[in-house]
Amino acid sequence: MSLTAPDLQSRRLRWQVGFFVVFLLAPVLNLFRFDLTETQLWVLGFKWSLGIDALMKGQITATQAGLELLVRGLLPIVLVVGTFLTVAWKFGRLYCGWLCPHFSAVELLNQTLHRAMGKFSLWDKHVSRRRDGRGELVPPRKAWWPVFLVLSVALGFTWAITLLSYLLPPVRIWSHLFQGTLTAVEARFLWIGTAAFTAEFVLARHLFCRFGCAVGLFQSLVWMANPKGMVVAFKRERARECRTCDAPIGSACDNACPMRLHPRDIKRMMFSCVQCGQCLSQCDRSQGLQDRTPVLSWAVGVDAVRETLRQKKAEQAQQALQGESVSKEAR
Repeated sequence: MSLTAPDLQSRRLRWQVGFFVVFLLAPVLNLFRFDLTETQLWVLGFKWSLGIDALMKGQITATQAGLELLVRGLLPIVLVVGTFLTVAWKFGRLYCGWLCPHFSAVELLNQTLHRAMGKFSLWDKHVSRRRDGRGELVPPRKAWWPVFLVLSVALGFTWAITLLSYLLPPVRIWSHLFQGTLTAVEARFLWIGTAAFTAEFVLARHLFCRFGCAVGLFQSLVWMANPKGMVVAFKRERARECRTCDAPIGSACDNACPMRLHPRDIKRMMFSCVQCGQCLSQCDRSQGLQDRTPVLSWAVGVDAVRETLRQKKAEQAQQALQGESVSKEAR
């Protein structure tokens, strides 16, 4: 990797913040939304029509309407989906780790919850220790619990009202909100949406990212089918160095992964990896403090194939050793 650890994460943070702002402002600026009141799709500030209304009014022929449907309907979908899956084929869940506004919220809540209880999820079995930007250990403090809960509710409400503004005129929604004149439908949507998103953020944000998000799931499926897709390569000949890479915490990469994965594991165990690079950054930092080069790096193409084969051989060797130990015990 050409980027140092701080540079990689600061660049990723800029992408996340920028896309989060776009996510919030897209309906307000008519960059992308579907107005249910007008049954009208808006794209980049323009009304996007498939030509059906013009056909009904007799302004165009059936042939012209068919071409409009192909060019303005089917072709953009094919281009967007094709580009998205092509990126996923080579780089995996790159969208999740670098752009997705939901995953940005997941990382923020992870950090806040860890400050409150020393865990990244309520369901983590063990307390994990981590360091701040200055390299100092962060002790859990109960004073962060209210911050975590308030932040979860605020993000839940943000998601609810933003999604509603993708379906109804944003100016009307916000004016009704500030004036206290929300309609029954608008109020019901905001209450239910806020409650649902808050519960998801507090209880199941990692579970949703792994198995509930169709966007992430399809990226993983496409990536797993490509033996040359980008993976986190691990120099297994230096595995002993991981024992002392970040004493007394343990392996820095395991504690850094926001998806609660083990970055040194084989590819099929990294199904929900979002390619955020935090494991690489922590490895670079911890090994650099001991005047050693990182043992983790991104590998693409031929290097990815070699890494996959290396992982398979290591797994087979481990299984063989386990089999020998079981047979000896049986004797």
